Amino acid sequence: MTPPADYVEMSQAAEVSTPGPWLRDSGVDTVMEEDQSRLEVSSLLRQIPAVDELLNCPDLRALNERFGHRLLVEATRKVLQNLREKIASGNPAAVSLEELEKEIQAEAETAASFFLQPVINATGVILHTNLGRAPLAREALDHLAETAAGYSNLEYDLERGERGKRDAHTDRLLTQLLGAERTLVVNNNAAAVFLALNTLAEDAEVIVSRGELIEIGDSFRIPEVCAKSGAVLREVGTTNRTRASDYAAAINERTRVLLRVHPSNFRIVGFTERPSLDELVELARKHRLLLMEDLGSGCLVDLVPWGVQDEPLARMSLKAGVDIATFSGDKLLGGPQAGILAGKSEFLERIRKNPLFRALRVDKLTIAALEATASLYLRGQPDSIPTLRMLQLSPKEIAARATRLAEKISPRPGFSVTVREGESVLGGGSTPGQALATSLLAVTHVQHSAQMLEDMLRRHKPAIIARVEKDELVLDLRTVFEDQEEEIARAFERIT
Repeated sequence: MTPPADYVEMSQAAEVSTPGPWLRDSGVDTVMEEDQSRLEVSSLLRQIPAVDELLNCPDLRALNERFGHRLLVEATRKVLQNLREKIASGNPAAVSLEELEKEIQAEAETAASFFLQPVINATGVILHTNLGRAPLAREALDHLAETAAGYSNLEYDLERGERGKRDAHTDRLLTQLLGAERTLVVNNNAAAVFLALNTLAEDAEVIVSRGELIEIGDSFRIPEVCAKSGAVLREVGTTNRTRASDYAAAINERTRVLLRVHPSNFRIVGFTERPSLDELVELARKHRLLLMEDLGSGCLVDLVPWGVQDEPLARMSLKAGVDIATFSGDKLLGGPQAGILAGKSEFLERIRKNPLFRALRVDKLTIAALEATASLYLRGQPDSIPTLRMLQLSPKEIAARATRLAEKISPRPGFSVTVREGESVLGGGSTPGQALATSLLAVTHVQHSAQMLEDMLRRHKPAIIARVEKDELVLDLRTVFEDQEEEIARAFERIT
C-alpha cells in the first residue's frame, strides 16, 4: 500500500503522530526515530555555549590568574570538543553550564601540572631505572639550588679573572677520589664509552670478549656503540670462556684498544673463565695498547660488608693499570645522571679535544650535584648518600618501620596486614643475581584484589609504587624515606 503523499513531508519535520500498524510493518517508524534523534542531537549542539561566553563566567574569569588566558582557552576548547563528540556519538546529555565550568577547571589543572612528578618508591629496588635511579643527597640538592638560582663561575676562573673550563669543578674532586690523573664528565656512561672509542680507536680495532658484548637498558649494546664510534669490533673467546691468549692471538697492526666490560646486569655461571685484570694490563703493556674498562655502576666503596659481592671498585681498576675507566654517576655512586671517564691525562686530554665532547658535556646542574656528591665521599660521609644508606639498612630496622606502618593500616575495615621476610635488589643494571634480605609489608583486602590495591596507590598523589606478589600487595620500606610513611598510611585510609 502506498502511504499518503503528505506523510513524507510530515515525517521529515518529525511532526507525525504515532503511525498505525501498516506504517510500523513497513519500517518507517525506524526512519522517524532516526529523524527524532538527529533533531535531539542538533538541539543539544546548539545549546553548547561559545568559548568566549564561557570564559566570561565569573568562576572561569577568576582562573585566569592561576592558569593564564591561553591555557584556559585551550582547556575550554578541549572540553567543548569532547562534549560535541559525546553528543554526536549517541550519548546525549543536557548541557550544564555548572558541569562545563568544573570540567574546564579540571582540564586546566591537568594541563598546568608537571608531567614529571615525585613518587614514593615502595618496590625495594634501590636503583629503579623507571623511577629515576639514585635519589640525590640533601647536600647535592642544596648545592644545586644555590648555584642554579643565580649566576656561577661555571666557566670562569676566579683566581685568574679569566675564562675557565667547566670540567675543572668535578675534576679536582674526582681525581682525588679515584686516584686518577684526569677525569671528564659527559651525560651518561654510554656517551663516555662512545666518546672514548671514537677518539682513540676510530678506524682501528677494539678487542672484546664475546661474553662481554652486553646490552643494558633501551637497546644500549656494546657492538652498536662500538660501530657508531667508528671503531672495528674484534670478538674473541666464547660466551662463557675467554682467556688472555684469545686476546693475544687477535692482536694485529690495526689493534688500538683492549676493552673489558663489567657484566653488570647478568651473570654467567658454571663452566666459565675470564682473564684477570692483571693479565690484561700486562698484555696491553707488552703490545703498547690502550686498556679501557667499562665499569658500569661506578662503585666507590666496598659493599661486601652489606652482602654485595663482585662489584669492582673504580679506584682499584685504575690502580691496577687501566688506562681509562668509565662508569655511571647515578648508580652505585649515588649522584646525578652522568658518564665519568677517569684515567691517564694523555688520553683524557685527547678525548676532551674531540668536537663531540661539547655535544655530550653536562650542564651546571649536573656539575653541582656531582661535585657535592663527590665531596661527601672525600669528607668521609658516604652514609649521607641515600643509595648507600638504603643499601646498609638491616632487615631488623626495616621490620620495625614496617610494623609501625602495619599498625596504622590494620584497623582499617577489610584490610589484613602482615610483616614477613623478603628480598630487596639494587637494580639499575647492578649486582645481578644478588639480593638483600629485607622485611616486607604484605597487604590484602576483602573486596579489592592486590592488583586493584596497586592501581589505587599508583593513582594516589603522590603516586606510591609497590609490588604484587602471590595475590598480595607488597611494600618494601627499604626504598621509602621515613618521612613518606605517613603519606602511605593516608593513602590506605582513602581505600574503602
